[in-house]
Amino acid sequence: MNTAITQITSYTKESFTSTLRNGKIVTHDIYTQGSGTKVLILIQELPGIGQETLALADRFVAQGYTVVLPHLFGKIGKTATIINMVKVFCMRKQFSVFAKNQSSPIVDFLSDLCTMMKERHQVKGVAVIGMCLTGNFAISLMANENVLAGFASQPSLPLKKQGFIHMSDEEVTAVKNRLDQIGPMHCGRLQGDKICAAERFDALDKEFNSDRQRIILHQLPGDGHSILTLDFVDKEGHPTKNALQEVIGYFDNQLN
Repeated sequence: MNTAITQITSYTKESFTSTLRNGKIVTHDIYTQGSGTKVLILIQELPGIGQETLALADRFVAQGYTVVLPHLFGKIGKTATIINMVKVFCMRKQFSVFAKNQSSPIVDFLSDLCTMMKERHQVKGVAVIGMCLTGNFAISLMANENVLAGFASQPSLPLKKQGFIHMSDEEVTAVKNRLDQIGPMHCGRLQGDKICAAERFDALDKEFNSDRQRIILHQLPGDGHSILTLDFVDKEGHPTKNALQEVIGYFDNQLN
C-alpha cells in the first residue's frame, strides 16, 4: 500500500460506556473509518494505535470493511510500549495481565461494543482482531453470538506464564461451543517470538483442539512479534502479507 495513511483525525469519534464483570463502569473513545458492509473491531496492541495500526485499518477499508478502533490506552498516532505498559498496570480493574485461567474484565467492554456495532450496522455479525496484549481477547470474544470471525495475533497473556491461557474454564467452554457452530477461528505468531512463545500455542492447542480443530494455529517463519503491524512487510510472498491475505479471505467468507 503506497497511499498515505489515514490519520485518526479523519475517523468518526464517539464514546462508548459499558459495565464490567467487577461492577466498574468504563468509558473509552471509539474511532470508526469506512462505510463497507463488513464490520471489523480492530483492538489495539500494547505499543498503541500507531501508524502501523492505522495502515492496517486502511488495508481493511480498502477491502470493503468498516473498521472500528476502540482506544483503550496510550496516545494515538505513535507507539510507546514502555509508557503504555505503565498505563496498563495502572488500569488493574480493566486489565489482569498476569492472570491465568481468567480473562481481563475489559473483555466485557469489547463484547458489548461488538454487540452494539452489529446492531448499528445491521449485519449478521462482526469480525475481531486482537494483537499482543489484546490477542487473547479475540479468542474470548468468540463466545459472543454477534462475533462471526476472529484472529488472535501473537496473544501474549498471561505475561510470564507461557504455558497457560488467559481464560476461565467457563469461557473456554463457551468459546468451544460457539466455534463448533460457526467453524474455527485463526491465531498467529512468528516462530522467533519470545513474547508469544511456542508454549502459548501448545497450551491453546491442548485446550481447544484436543478433539477437533477449533483454532487454526499459524506459526510464521521469522523473528519479531507484531505480525500485522510493526513487523508487517507489505511485499508479495512475504509470510506476514500472506497471513493478512488469509485473514481477509477468512473474514470475507464468515461475514458474507
